Amino acid sequence: MEALIIFLGLLLDRLSKLWALSSLKDKNGIVLIKDLFKLEYLENRGAAFGIMQNKLILLSIVTFAIIAGMIYYIIKYKPKSRFLKISFALIISGALGNLYDRLFYKYVVDFILVHYKDVYYFPTFNIADSLVVVGTLILAISIVKDGS
Repeated sequence: MEALIIFLGLLLDRLSKLWALSSLKDKNGIVLIKDLFKLEYLENRGAAFGIMQNKLILLSIVTFAIIAGMIYYIIKYKPKSRFLKISFALIISGALGNLYDRLFYKYVVDFILVHYKDVYYFPTFNIADSLVVVGTLILAISIVKDGS
């Protein structure tokens, strides 16, 4: 099950980024909901929220270490919690998606822009980022659930 989640998440991320590269790059973007939601191409050379700009090697090593650590944990401890396995699979999938970009493009393709008019802009993100966030939320719920 984890391998399927990883494969499907990575496939969805790659296909969405290939679409963004071909349809959004060097264009004004696509407004989906005026003053709220837009698809707009961005090359992110950092990590979440644009931190650690141009630290490609460090970010790639850390990402690889996290992926390896999670895979090691799954193989060694064979967790029984379905939540834990799903959360790890989502995180690994998203991490692989952004790692692929860093290794092959030297930046991460971001294209989802959520904002409120011109007042507030959430940092532009992608499907891989969403997989990592959802996986982390499920992991937190799993820890709280299993810890009580």
